[in-house]
Amino acid sequence: MTFGEVEVARLESGEIEIRWEKGQHALPVSVYAGERADRVDQADLTTQVADFESIEEDGVKIRDLHPGIHYYFRLEWEDKSCRIVAERRVRMQGAVNFRDLGGYATEHGHRLHWGKVFRSDGLFRLKENDLEVFRQIGIRHVFDFRTPSEAASAPNRLPQAPAVTYMNLPVSRGEFDFTAAMKRITKGDINWLTEDFMVSGYIHNLDYHAKKWGRVIRHIAEGSEGATLFHCTGGKDRTGICAALILLVLGVPEETVIWDHQLSNVYIAALIPRIKQRIAAYGIDPDLLDPYLTAPEEAIVAALDHLHRHYGSAEAYLREKAGVYPEELERLRETLLGPQSP
Repeated sequence: MTFGEVEVARLESGEIEIRWEKGQHALPVSVYAGERADRVDQADLTTQVADFESIEEDGVKIRDLHPGIHYYFRLEWEDKSCRIVAERRVRMQGAVNFRDLGGYATEHGHRLHWGKVFRSDGLFRLKENDLEVFRQIGIRHVFDFRTPSEAASAPNRLPQAPAVTYMNLPVSRGEFDFTAAMKRITKGDINWLTEDFMVSGYIHNLDYHAKKWGRVIRHIAEGSEGATLFHCTGGKDRTGICAALILLVLGVPEETVIWDHQLSNVYIAALIPRIKQRIAAYGIDPDLLDPYLTAPEEAIVAALDHLHRHYGSAEAYLREKAGVYPEELERLRETLLGPQSP
């Protein structure tokens, strides 16, 4: 943990543990928990934790919270500093890589607002409880980067009320998509699955799909009511490029952008053995598919290098390649960034 960061984790016991750097803040601390990031204040109080037996110098454990609610927390220390924090991962039964882009610090001391922008893997397996969480966190707009064949074979499950606007922005490499890839794999055609293939795919997505990323970013900049979610099938490659561009143009350091990309490997880890078991049933060595099943760090690093070498910066790329106007980028910052830390 770096100084200034606050980490939130759900323990196996169901408790929420919030930790900060020892000595960073003076106790006592009050902790408020609410169901929406923009409503975690004393007027919309769900839980206040003030039991000093459960508070240590570097953290607090919170018990008895509803397991089916995604909570946001407001921390208020004696030194008058405060922070909104949350679990980055939104826990769903039917989606494993569903997370909030909030909380990241920029190079200029701002932090992204929680509860505004989410990224995810496919939504076709969402359960009824997941749809309740979807409504609770306030998502009203969904952008789907899957191809028409992917979307048709696994239609999203979205809440019927309140209404969710949906836009399909297909991002593909020619005729290649997840559906076509799985057909080739099950036939034993796997020689194309290499690290170089994945790296070139990330670069292709930058060079040929700029308008798609621009469409999402312009929408977020408009400040429409409700939160926005963008996703693909695994929530790691196409979704990863869109997330990287948003974070970079807001001023989030590159190492944080790479770290966020690599979180996909943490969240999809439990799925990998099951996928590999299915692949092995076709007589294929599943370990050969690792570049495709994971989020390769080499791919996002190569994409960022390509972005800088060919376009100069994320802002230059979005303005010149994606068609996002400077005033729209300024509105994006106004919408997503909190005030500078003192």
